[in-house]
Amino acid sequence: MNDPYETTETHLERLLGRALNSFDLPDATVERLESALAHASSLHSSHHSATLHRATYRHAYLLSDGSSLTLWELVHNTGRDGAEQHELYTEESEVRLAASRLPAGFPGFAGPARPAGNGRNADGDAGSGLDGDLDADLASDLESDLDADLELLASLIATPPVPLPRMYVPEDSADHARRVLRRAENADRPGEETAHLLRAAFAHHITQVFGRQCRVAGKDAGFTLYEHAFLLLDGTETSLWEVEHTATPDGRHMCEVYAAEHAAREAMELRAGVR
Repeated sequence: MNDPYETTETHLERLLGRALNSFDLPDATVERLESALAHASSLHSSHHSATLHRATYRHAYLLSDGSSLTLWELVHNTGRDGAEQHELYTEESEVRLAASRLPAGFPGFAGPARPAGNGRNADGDAGSGLDGDLDADLASDLESDLDADLELLASLIATPPVPLPRMYVPEDSADHARRVLRRAENADRPGEETAHLLRAAFAHHITQVFGRQCRVAGKDAGFTLYEHAFLLLDGTETSLWEVEHTATPDGRHMCEVYAAEHAAREAMELRAGVR
């Protein structure tokens, strides 16, 4: 990742220019980066499978006031036709969450193709009808798997999460809350009153409380529920509940945010078609 002849200014321009979510970076972070004097980049982690290639890079900057700043870059091949995509984050916890949300398989990847033909074997003879029986059995098995997926999803949605100790991180928490609310696409997301309250957040903790892959309307879909817990200046705590899912007509990722856990779980039930 390091080019010994590349200036820090050029490096930053290239990094910010190719990131899909550079607009999501805090304004204060971008302003501080304008005074960067030197930089160093290193590979932090990587993962390679048949369908997914991803890597996380750590970019550290020395600023003119003597302080340092770190950006975390996620590089993955989930673009159209496996095109490389880049994302930037200011916290390691955020880039780890983003990496965990990448699908193991994604639209555009084709699995092993079935042999072409009109029910004939390799010698050109007509089939015996066994394939038709197998297809019927397969359809029955898939329907049973779908029912089992939905039943399991319903039971997991209804199961309360196991309480975990919170380790609050005091780092741009008010801005983190703003970004969570901004990416919510649901019409009943928390409004201005909640946004105003969270401007007093000075620390936060992110927990994944639910995750499940299933089939919805004949398509693979994933559901993940996150709790974003915030510690406010007056010592009180409050949470945002974020649902990420791919139960959309085109299979894209969608974020929904709710002020209460029960509302988030009801939204997952609705999206999954669980009755």
